Amino acid sequence: MRIALIPSAYAPAVGGVEELTARLAGRLLGSGDEVEVWTIRHPADLPQDEVVAGIRVRRFMMPTPRMSLRALAALPRAVRQAWKALRGAASEFEPDLIHVQCFSVNGIYATWLARRLAVPLVLTLQGETVMDDSDIYGRSVTLRVSLRRAIHQAAAVTACSRFVLEDVEQHYGLEPGRGLVIPNGVELNEGAVPEALSLPFERFVLGFGRAVHNKGFDLLLSAFAEIAPRHPDVGLVIGGSGPARDDLSRSAAAAGLRERVALPGALSRGQVAWALDAARVFVMPSRVEPFGIVVIEALRAGCPTIVSSHGGASEIVSDGEDALVVDPCDTIALATAIDRLLSDRSLAAQLGRSGGARAAGFDWRVIAPQYRELYERITH
Repeated sequence: MRIALIPSAYAPAVGGVEELTARLAGRLLGSGDEVEVWTIRHPADLPQDEVVAGIRVRRFMMPTPRMSLRALAALPRAVRQAWKALRGAASEFEPDLIHVQCFSVNGIYATWLARRLAVPLVLTLQGETVMDDSDIYGRSVTLRVSLRRAIHQAAAVTACSRFVLEDVEQHYGLEPGRGLVIPNGVELNEGAVPEALSLPFERFVLGFGRAVHNKGFDLLLSAFAEIAPRHPDVGLVIGGSGPARDDLSRSAAAAGLRERVALPGALSRGQVAWALDAARVFVMPSRVEPFGIVVIEALRAGCPTIVSSHGGASEIVSDGEDALVVDPCDTIALATAIDRLLSDRSLAAQLGRSGGARAAGFDWRVIAPQYRELYERITH
């Protein structure tokens, strides 16, 4: 089967959509399919056509209307050029289906292309309608209308969680029962070489992700401040870059925790592996989370884990069996959960063991065949 994967972003950009697209492409190639990744060419100086980790990647300019006379005047020509490039790629590769990962401008062009080629369109939604930092779906009529049209046209719609499917059912016209949950996956044996962080403490609570409001790291910091006096040898590590990082630094200083809160910035895969192995507790405190691949990474590492009750991350685990599920907006409840895992070694060890077993169900060896079965169903 020839499959064109069309994600909203791809390497060298780094993120969940980029990672899962690369993993899916690799698994499909390994099973004998032909796969190409077609994505937005941003920034514009990236190569138009290259091979990345054995996968052919084609990048396209995908213009959309902008509110300036000059941009609107240039739009028709730019769209014609984009169409010419996409049709050329399709003529060469002849895809049997088009699969959109995370619907943005890429989804608009993919929908048009699938209709023109008369091939099935698969939409996989990753929470872009609820989690975008700048609320792009709230601001863009073009995206809202285009997503509705794509859902109507699509041969199949999948989402990373039931939470995401329900949002699309309520707001974008997906008929209840039509969508399919296919969770995101991890490589159980990723093989990243651990790279130690330089920290002023040995025992620590860990959180990592993009430093933005929705990720809730301010809530984690407030909860840590509550339990810090009872655990004077424990620090807090919040890895990740983003606009909220400076605010977190100021809040830690204001709470008198400057020396006990480390904000090392974006973490490499080796640093993530080391931190999850060394941490006493991992906390995912998001105000809303469509899925939460970091939760599976923590479970895979056997790190005792606390998961936000808001969104799809709570679908990954069973509360009290392989993780604790807590409302992070209730910082006292969050503090109590952290204190519980720091104090109760038996419970922490039990969650670590159960979490590792739970993570096995999200291995790409389990997830990729679910997509492959879907492809077979819609093309035959």
